[in-house]
Amino acid sequence: MKNHHDIVPYDGPPEPIPDTEPEEVPAFLPEPTEDRKVQPDETAALARVKDDPVILIRGLWKSFQEHEVLRGIDLHVKKGENVVILGKSGTGKSVLIKCLVGLEWPDAGTIDIFGRDIATLSYSEMNALRLRVGFLFQNAALYDSMTVRENLAFPLRQHKKSLSKEKKEALINEMLGDVGLLDSIDLLPSRLSGGQMKRIGLARTLILRPEIMLYDEPTTGLDTGTAHEISDLICRVKKKYNISSITITHDMPCARITADRIILLKDGIVYAEGSYADLETSEDDWIRSFFY
Repeated sequence: MKNHHDIVPYDGPPEPIPDTEPEEVPAFLPEPTEDRKVQPDETAALARVKDDPVILIRGLWKSFQEHEVLRGIDLHVKKGENVVILGKSGTGKSVLIKCLVGLEWPDAGTIDIFGRDIATLSYSEMNALRLRVGFLFQNAALYDSMTVRENLAFPLRQHKKSLSKEKKEALINEMLGDVGLLDSIDLLPSRLSGGQMKRIGLARTLILRPEIMLYDEPTTGLDTGTAHEISDLICRVKKKYNISSITITHDMPCARITADRIILLKDGIVYAEGSYADLETSEDDWIRSFFY
């Protein structure tokens, strides 16, 4: 039998960022006009802005007492890409995603989000970064005593205080329309099904227009049909808002529908990486066990 690295080689993340101070690259470059041509250095800068990963993890280690959960993880996510992370229970998938938003802190390694090492951010900078990263929890985490409208209005009251009441209401209606639940606007969460609560949780997260979405088991506990609907919704959201995302899941149909790239974790390391089709046809028995 071939070694698994011969079957699905893991190329690792992009080349390490040099220690020297990088050239400042503007987030947006001016459009060319008839009397102004784009200079070669601007073209190169634009290419770097486009190609740089929005998430870059290098050499990530995390232990709990004597138990090593993550053992030197290297991982990257490109703009507009959905990376699905698979692995058996206890392989560190949820720990990894918590490290990304500062709910856990790694023992070693770096996490760069939008080109910033999150370990170097101040408290206020980290809070500002979190507004650009949406997190859909397994249980949707809705407020039981609030209606659907009030659940979606809550983050707007906290973070978009300058918006008028009319604009807030328009945003709420737009988000509920995106998830197909506008007619549930005045219901309490207790009146919703599991799939509907997942949709409302996603709508509430999207209302702040995050650039990155982190999905933690988005289809867990749902019937097959509803799980398929949630997977399709993840794809529609990505297309409409050009969102980059990481999805933690055990649901192979969800992985097949949503993944641009799949990463398999085993014993705290990246064991294999590739498309769904690449991994499905692997000759490695452990890899194939996920597909059959």
